[in-house]
Amino acid sequence: MTSTVTTPGTADPAAEAPRADVELLIGGMTCASCAARVEKKLNRMDGIEATVNYATGKARVSHAEEVSVEDLVATVVRTGYTAALPPAPEPAPAPAADAAGPDADAAAEGAAGDDDPEVAALRTRFTVSAVLGLPVVLMAMVPALQFDNWQWLSLTLAAPVVVWGALPFHRAAWTNAQHGAATMDTLVSLGTLAAFGWSLWALFLGDAGMPGMRHEFGLTVSRGEASGTLYLEVAAGVTALILLGRLLEARAKRRAGAALRALMELGARDVAVLRDGREVRIPVDALAVGDRFVVRPGEKVATDGVVVEGSSAVDASMLTGESAPVDVSVGDAVTGATVNAGGRLVVEAARVGSDTRLARMARLVEEAQSGKAGVQRLADRISGIFVPVVLLIALGTLTGWLLVDGDVTAAFTAAVAVLIIACPCALGLATPTALMVGTGRGAQLGILIKGPEVLESTRRVDTVVLDKTGTVTTGSTALHAVHAAEGVEERELLRLAGAVEHASEHPVARAIAAGAEERVGALPAVEEFAGLPGRGVRGRVEGREVTVGRLMADGAAPELPPALERAREAAEGAGRTAVVVSWDGAPRGVLAVADTVRATSAEAVAELRRLGLRPVLLTGDNRRAAVSVARAVGIDESDVVAEVLPEDKVEAVRRLRAEGRTVAMVGDGVNDAAALAAADLGLAMGTGTDAAIEASDLTLVRGDLRVAADAIRLSRRTLATIKGNLFWAFGYNVAALPLAAAGLLNPVIAGGAMAFSSVFVVSNSLRLRRFR
Repeated sequence: MTSTVTTPGTADPAAEAPRADVELLIGGMTCASCAARVEKKLNRMDGIEATVNYATGKARVSHAEEVSVEDLVATVVRTGYTAALPPAPEPAPAPAADAAGPDADAAAEGAAGDDDPEVAALRTRFTVSAVLGLPVVLMAMVPALQFDNWQWLSLTLAAPVVVWGALPFHRAAWTNAQHGAATMDTLVSLGTLAAFGWSLWALFLGDAGMPGMRHEFGLTVSRGEASGTLYLEVAAGVTALILLGRLLEARAKRRAGAALRALMELGARDVAVLRDGREVRIPVDALAVGDRFVVRPGEKVATDGVVVEGSSAVDASMLTGESAPVDVSVGDAVTGATVNAGGRLVVEAARVGSDTRLARMARLVEEAQSGKAGVQRLADRISGIFVPVVLLIALGTLTGWLLVDGDVTAAFTAAVAVLIIACPCALGLATPTALMVGTGRGAQLGILIKGPEVLESTRRVDTVVLDKTGTVTTGSTALHAVHAAEGVEERELLRLAGAVEHASEHPVARAIAAGAEERVGALPAVEEFAGLPGRGVRGRVEGREVTVGRLMADGAAPELPPALERAREAAEGAGRTAVVVSWDGAPRGVLAVADTVRATSAEAVAELRRLGLRPVLLTGDNRRAAVSVARAVGIDESDVVAEVLPEDKVEAVRRLRAEGRTVAMVGDGVNDAAALAAADLGLAMGTGTDAAIEASDLTLVRGDLRVAADAIRLSRRTLATIKGNLFWAFGYNVAALPLAAAGLLNPVIAGGAMAFSSVFVVSNSLRLRRFR
């Protein structure tokens, strides 16, 4: 789980030091203040940058190479917690092909929640505590149930709950105390032990153990003779309620991460590889790049590859959210974990293991879930100091009541209520649970969010810049017309142009190369190939220096003969792209290619407008072609920026930002990468290049512009959920602590309210699973 990265540069020696990234599983954390404490200790180490996430139970640490993983683990252990590297992944049985979708996801969630050891242990502890504690609470609350010596039965039932049921709280509180720290467990342990200890004193040394003793229950603090007052229902009831809250919280957290687990389990378990003409079934882990494997109807594609034999339809819904199968044949790329819905295919593996698209998707989602937004960092800082402050408030409450009222029973009850009501857990869960659910749901819909800071960017975006080719249009351009200069044969023009364009990845280049191959057959080899960003490509073919593009190799606009100039104007007037072919320093012909506007682009632009965004079309194509596309999808002509080089795309984004706009950029090509990085929010079409995807903040797995609107809506919804969670978490503590200190909350009611706050925050986050 470690990766080493050497930082370039010479000015700063520290920047040159090799660094490594590692992920640790942190055990023993029970609240957000625990995570804040571990994070603080790790970051105090030299050369360490650490982020600890309470919801996921993981720490992501960037460290200098001289700091070993053992050093990191030792630091966490000295802090009072456990740390370990994640176990090596084991291949999981793939679900049946027809199990993909909501039912499969629900099954994954159910299995994850029911089989998890943490959930099972909490369930057992809660069940026993509830069975024993319920009669104690009922007898204390309902005087009619109180018989002679009922208090001794209450003690018998409550003792196992306080000693065994609350043991995790006591153990954690003791461990933290040994390290000079206090967490939520400290508050719970002190509160329950104080209530139980008071009751023991009252029973054995006071008047509460006398036969015929009766106990009144109220919603506010107890008053009366201290030696005759019992708090056994507080000790047992609060323990059971908090265990219930922890159980529901653990189950909800598991459900929140179910989408990621289901994503990681989508892959095939084994594969039929062709060896010497025979099919040999091997584990997927043994598959190597270049291996050819068979995919029969109904089977999953084992890994990313290219079809070398057969044709079929492939169902990619589990990865992209797109329900319609995609037709594939020889030469088409297929993605691992997609399902072969038609005929037999033979695929040559192109990527295996952690390099596959599925693995990269899972990695992006997991990294996003492990990060922290700015609002969460504020909550973490508050949680880190919250528990010591609560201890001081509880002490102040006890002292204040004694000085003002003099009622020992009321003072003690109010102080215990303060200890129990204060729950920073809700603060710690507010962001990570919403982020886990939001990013998981996004993965199901084909939207990959790189990090939590992306969510805050989407809220401010007011302008969205759309690359034309491959984003608004299909990128599947075709060669429509060929115009050769006088004295140049059309076949020769296509041979030379097609040879150079065959080495380029640009959609226009692919269209020309394909059209040339179709019309003239095999193309000659190209040497000294070079891309001319924003201008075209060049290369040496059969001894000739050939340039294909809008400009000459030296960057100058070519002066065309009248016939070629008319051909270019006619092509551009029809909304097509005119490409000039030159060799030996002179233009030799014009090729006209045309792209097709995606059927869903107009709907996507309308949806972006409904989100309050101003769409801008950005392209290196000629203005006539760009305006034609803009009109087709509903973008104003004044918002078309055409005939721009890659560096001009960056400048266009910067110019909009200089106007005070917050800009999102949607693109798919290598020449969009810089603009994606320069924008406030970069959205890469997943059908595009790796460079564009790496430079973006959001990746849209399927090539449909409507997903861009969905991504922004989901990000905004997730951020709104985080803010709502934090509002209720902060509001809960701000409102509850004064009530408890004022004696307006019985400790049992306080315990129930505390458990409810965490459950409420997690349940609110789970609503994101229904996002459409």
